[in-house]
Amino acid sequence: MNGLTLRGVRVEYGGCAVVSSVDETLSAGEWLCLIGPNGAGKSSLLRALAGIVDFSGSVQLDGSEICGLSARELARQVAFVPQDPVLPDDMSVTDYVMLGRNPYISTFGRESAHDRDVVAGLITELSLAVYARRMLGTLSGGERQRVVIARALAQEAPVLLLDEPTSALDLGHQQHALELVDRLRRAKNLIVVSAMHDLTLAGLYSDRLLLLHQGVGVARGSAREVLRSETLAEFYGVSARVIHEQDGTVVVVPQRSHGEI
Repeated sequence: MNGLTLRGVRVEYGGCAVVSSVDETLSAGEWLCLIGPNGAGKSSLLRALAGIVDFSGSVQLDGSEICGLSARELARQVAFVPQDPVLPDDMSVTDYVMLGRNPYISTFGRESAHDRDVVAGLITELSLAVYARRMLGTLSGGERQRVVIARALAQEAPVLLLDEPTSALDLGHQQHALELVDRLRRAKNLIVVSAMHDLTLAGLYSDRLLLLHQGVGVARGSAREVLRSETLAEFYGVSARVIHEQDGTVVVVPQRSHGEI
């Protein structure tokens, strides 16, 4: 995988554009984080890249349009972790992660030794071996999050899409999940595109940010370039202090408004 290219991507629902004219180019190993207020078009853009919703414009993987790929072929190229994944309570961790191998298993076929090796390797790599036979309904939020990521990685797709991957996690599990994605994208040279509400975490883990407002990219660049008090005030309608740490970390701290509402 050399790159992912978006040109003039537009998504409409009922004739109303929710994503309009998004252009981006990502190289292998790069992490782009989509930020913006609710309704900005982040999830819709991710769903377009995953082939779940129709779009106009161009999305190319290594120069080939994803619109020309079958569902099985696309699943081999793009893995998507939705904000609210469906996890059957009575399915084991191993069986759920094995679902990620479906793009490689024929309709009436069975998993191969390679499929089992991929799943076993991921379960070990993500420290899930102790839960391998556990039912999904018995897992904690952090454990379930790792299982969902394991299923996506089992697709062995070079592009990983994450829609609010830490929204239901506590602070410790948020950090663990993002550290895991960061480590794996570097080790496997994955392209990661995520949508996140926590601006500090978004800037900490991604290489670049794309700020969407009403479906349009209004700011793009590094955390230092995008996360500015005046920008957040304009597009989020929030008063926030932006702190630049010596190590390059950009911290966004909301401030109380003492005026009348």
